Amino acid sequence: MARIMEGKSINQLTLENNPDGILNSSTKPNQQHVVDDISAFLNVLPPNVREGLDGNIDNGYDLSGLLEVVIDLGRVPEARFVDSSMPLGEKEVTRWDIDNVIAKLGRFGDDNRAGIERTLHRFSVIRDREGNPVGLTCRVGRAVFGSVRLIQDLIQTGRSVLILGRPGIGKTTILREVARVLADDASRRVVIVDTSNEIGGDGAVAHPAIGRARRMQVPNTELQHRTMIEAVENHMPEVVVIDEIGTELEAIAARTIAERGVQLVATAHGNTLGNVITNPTLSDLVGGTQAVTLGDIEARRRRTQKTVLERKHTPTFDVVVEMRERNYLGVHIDVGRAVDRMLRGLQVPLEMRKLNEDGTVDAQVEDAMESEDAFETAAFDLNSIRSPRRSYEHADENNNRSRNGTSRQQSDTIVRDDRMPEPPPIRVHPFGVPRETLRSGIRSMGVPVVLSDSAQEADVLVTTKLHYGRRPPAVKRAERDGIPVYVLRRGTREQIEQFLSRFELEHPGPINGSHPTDEIIVEEALEEAERAVERVLSGDRKVNLSAQSSHIRRLQHALAARYNVGSASTGHEPNRHVIIRRRRR
Repeated sequence: MARIMEGKSINQLTLENNPDGILNSSTKPNQQHVVDDISAFLNVLPPNVREGLDGNIDNGYDLSGLLEVVIDLGRVPEARFVDSSMPLGEKEVTRWDIDNVIAKLGRFGDDNRAGIERTLHRFSVIRDREGNPVGLTCRVGRAVFGSVRLIQDLIQTGRSVLILGRPGIGKTTILREVARVLADDASRRVVIVDTSNEIGGDGAVAHPAIGRARRMQVPNTELQHRTMIEAVENHMPEVVVIDEIGTELEAIAARTIAERGVQLVATAHGNTLGNVITNPTLSDLVGGTQAVTLGDIEARRRRTQKTVLERKHTPTFDVVVEMRERNYLGVHIDVGRAVDRMLRGLQVPLEMRKLNEDGTVDAQVEDAMESEDAFETAAFDLNSIRSPRRSYEHADENNNRSRNGTSRQQSDTIVRDDRMPEPPPIRVHPFGVPRETLRSGIRSMGVPVVLSDSAQEADVLVTTKLHYGRRPPAVKRAERDGIPVYVLRRGTREQIEQFLSRFELEHPGPINGSHPTDEIIVEEALEEAERAVERVLSGDRKVNLSAQSSHIRRLQHALAARYNVGSASTGHEPNRHVIIRRRRR
């Protein structure tokens, strides 16, 4: 046992040397310090387990990296460290070993958890069908002073912060430090809703690591939402700290607290913001989602379907923190904007923060598209509804015509006449729409539209609201391939003629009013785009192309789509240009 204490990390502070758990004047402010009271943890374990840990010290293992000890009936006990695990001796665990530990701990709650008074250690029991204990997970609890530096600037502004991450990565450790900093350093009225005594430790007296923050224990895990409301109604907090929001009632209670102007700092189940958005139980924390039907103009502007998911209301939490590693995390500074961009399929900028050994924080924003303007919008007309495949084929056809005999004089004539070559008609594939009615409307209205027998070869797929709601494979495939899908309320003649009227244009002329471009310039721009595509396919993240007109940018987008790489337009005229990038998975 003496050897175990001698093997402790020199950087650790124990409650024996620092009984109040408070850093003194000799503590360096730019370093992390750990308070774990490891001796109390070891005294609860069976003798053979302590002997096994004692042997690991002889093998060079440091108990400062011990995460938990697993004790299962009929198996050799196991010690788990940050990056490894190992058996503790060769003796199998007996019922006496398990019962002895439980007797030292006392009563377990309805969540099958218990602890040691005024420590942060947590013991969880596994039971058989008859309720008899057959296993224990003994987790070492540590108060890490200094871990809050990664998000200290966020919590001190009064904004509500939601922390996400996998189990054991350190969410509760940061949450405990947040409570102490806000209560002691910022002099805020802080109330902790401590469901399983993980934040403030076991027993009636809270662990010193939470500072002057007050702690409300939850008698039953199913009543956490009631305790959350009670904390606000009875104790007038400025900040409420909650660990593991996991039910719909708790999410509703969190929204109620936020609407009363109280700052929330909490953790929740999930690794990323995307996990929370798709979780029907917790999505309300970040604004929730609802299906809405867009107008024709807005749907065309977004290049999306008319029925889309939108954020339902203002997020409960202003900031979401995604913990990737213990001292490395990502921050969504504006949750509302991040959710909106995710629902629209746009890239979301994420600020990555890393805590260095000297206590400094490095921050860097991950590369992302600048804004919604970074993506080309699509007007539903004869010139811009072209699918990427057809736009490229049309340009390729014009280039081939030039190579196969069109003289430069003829090309100059085209420029002087200020006209582009006549584009081919739009290919429309009807799905659930009467083909004969559509063909009759095309003939009577004289629109440049032909019917396509295959959705894969079409430029536009038209269907009815009834068929679209069933999500048939043809519609899913068209959306996946980027083919616009137009939804009619019903397949009546009036609705079909209204759809066809969108193609009633005068002579097409230049796209978006741009001047016709010399074919040599077009060819050079496409060659530049091809070289960029090769670089992206070879491993480059993105390549910026030269500034071009809107017509040439469309051709470059089409070429990128042909090679299945991503593209976006960015910047302002006359410097607006295309970025070729790797497609998001």
